[in-house]
Amino acid sequence: MKTADIIFNKTCKVMEIILVFIFGLLVIDVLGQVFSRYILNTSFAFTEELARFSLIWMSILGAAYLNAKRLHLSMDFLYQKFSPKTRKKALIFIEICIFAFALIVMVIGGFNLVYTTLHLGQLSGTLRIPLGYIYAILPISGLLIMWFSVYHMFKINANEITE
Repeated sequence: MKTADIIFNKTCKVMEIILVFIFGLLVIDVLGQVFSRYILNTSFAFTEELARFSLIWMSILGAAYLNAKRLHLSMDFLYQKFSPKTRKKALIFIEICIFAFALIVMVIGGFNLVYTTLHLGQLSGTLRIPLGYIYAILPISGLLIMWFSVYHMFKINANEITE
């Protein structure tokens, strides 16, 4: 197995563990909120914010994971009509578009957002966490998506990915 394949598989495994942990945290947080509201007749202020931040991290990191596994949504009606040679070109073009989006929107825009919120000292309302830490998942996931796109382009060129 090549080094790139080993790094890819280990990265995916770490992402799976992180996503399962975040999902578990989200479930415990929401169940705790429901329990406290309906059984204890009180409400903890931090649970809504923790659930929101957990959902943000799980969604954006989950999108990067789905990109790694090539399970993202696609409409392939037109793609299915292409010849095999044109399909290969289309797959590479799609990966270039994904790479460009991740670079421009997620990495550059995400770093700008993280820098701005940390520089301004913005804190979350209840947990008092710097919002830059919450937004840091954008450039992190963007870098992961860029790495996965490059990995997929090499696999497409080697005819190891055909669809």
